[in-house]
Amino acid sequence: MALTPFFKDIPKIRYEGPDSDNAFAYKWFDANKKVLGRPMKDWMRNAVCYWHTFRGTALDIFGPGTLVRPWEDGTNSLDMALKRTEVVFDFVTKLGVEYYCFHDRDASPEGSDVSETNSNLWAIAEKLKSLQKATGVKLLWGTANMFSHSRYSQGASTSPNADVFAHCANSVKEMLDVSKYLGGENYVFWGGREGYNTLLNTDMGREADHAAKFFHMAVDYAKKIRFKGQFLIEPKACEPTKHQYDFDAATVLGFLRKYGLEKHFKLNIEQNHATLAGHDFCHELAVCNANGALGSIDSNRGDVMNGWDTDQFPNDYRECAQAWTLILANQDGMGTGGLNYDAKVRRDSYDVEDMFYAHICGIDTWARGLRIAEQVIKSGKIDKFVAKRYSSYDKGIGKSIESGKATFESLQKYIVGKGEADQNASARQEYLENLFNGYC
Repeated sequence: MALTPFFKDIPKIRYEGPDSDNAFAYKWFDANKKVLGRPMKDWMRNAVCYWHTFRGTALDIFGPGTLVRPWEDGTNSLDMALKRTEVVFDFVTKLGVEYYCFHDRDASPEGSDVSETNSNLWAIAEKLKSLQKATGVKLLWGTANMFSHSRYSQGASTSPNADVFAHCANSVKEMLDVSKYLGGENYVFWGGREGYNTLLNTDMGREADHAAKFFHMAVDYAKKIRFKGQFLIEPKACEPTKHQYDFDAATVLGFLRKYGLEKHFKLNIEQNHATLAGHDFCHELAVCNANGALGSIDSNRGDVMNGWDTDQFPNDYRECAQAWTLILANQDGMGTGGLNYDAKVRRDSYDVEDMFYAHICGIDTWARGLRIAEQVIKSGKIDKFVAKRYSSYDKGIGKSIESGKATFESLQKYIVGKGEADQNASARQEYLENLFNGYC
C-alpha cells in the first residue's frame, strides 16, 4: 500500500520485454531471469540515491532550482525530513528496486549545534528502519556529507583546521552507527573537498597523513562496533578543487598501500568520474580488477560536449556490456556492492514521471548490457583471443619470467642465443570490435 499520494497515477514498474511500448515498463530488466546462474537482480543490486532523486532541485551556477516537488514544504525541518522518507520508499518500491543509498544530510537536517544534528539523524534513522522493515528495501551504503557546508571549504579530514577534522570524526562515527543500525552493506567515503587549489598554501604531505589517520580511525571504530560492511572510496578527478587527492583508481590504490589501508578498502567507481580523470569507465574497472579492489559502482554518464560532472542517467548499453565483462570476471561480481544510480533528471524535466523514466532507462541499459555480456562470455571467443595473445608466457622463457625464476643474466643469454625476438602477432583490434558488436 502506498504511503503517500504523489505517485498514485504511476503503475508498478514491471518487466514486459523488448517489444513493449509501455514507457512505465522494463524492456530488458527481468529481475528473476537467470544470467550465468544468478538472477539479474542479484548481479545488478540496483539502488536509488537519496540526494539527486529527492533533494535535487536542478539549480546551477546561472540560476536557482527548477524542480518543485509536490511533497516539499519549502523547509529543511526535521518534520519535512520525516515526511520525505515515506516518499523515498514509495518511489523505490514502485520502481521495484531493492536498495537505496544516502548521505546523512540528504535525509536529516543540521541542527543548531552538533548534538541536535546527531539527534535529528537518529530520529530519521528510526523512521528509515521502520520503512525498511515494512517494505523489504535495504541500505546498499551510507555515507557522511563532508563537502556541502561552508566549514568544509578548505577540506574535511585534510582541512588545516583541526576542529573541522573533529567535526568530520563525529559525522562519520554517527553514520557508521546508523549504517550498522540499518543493516548497511557498505560504507562509502567520497572526498568532495579533499584536494587543493594552490600549492602556495598547501602542505600536501601533511594533508595526506591526516586523511590516512582519519581512515585508520574509521577502521578502528568499525571494528569496535562490529560493523561488517565493506569500506569503499570513490575516486573523483579535479571537480571541485584543482586537484583531488582521490583523482582516480590508481591514485587511491597508491594512497591505500602507502598507509597500510589496502586490506580494509575497495573502490566505488563512478562512470562520470572516470571520464573526468581522462579514462574510460572500463579502464577504471580494469584497474580495480587487476588489484582485487572493485567494490561498487555509481552509475551515471557525462556529456562529451561538457567537461564537468553532469551526472546523467546511463543510456549506452554497449559500454555497460563491456563493463559487465569486467565485473563478471569476479566470481561474485561486485560482492556486497551494486549499481547506485547517482544521476539526476535534467533541469527542464519537471514532472515526477521523469524520475521514473530516467531510472527505467538506466536500469534497462545495464540489464541489456548484462544480457550481451553473458553472450560474449559464453562464446569465449574474446577470452580465447586474449589468452592466445599472451601464450608466449605459458611455456619456455615466458613461463620462467612469470614464475620469478628468470634473471637479467638468464634472459640475456636466451635472447643473445636466439638472435632476435619473434615477430609480434597482430593485435586485431578492429576484428575484436566487430566481434563484440555482433552481440550488441
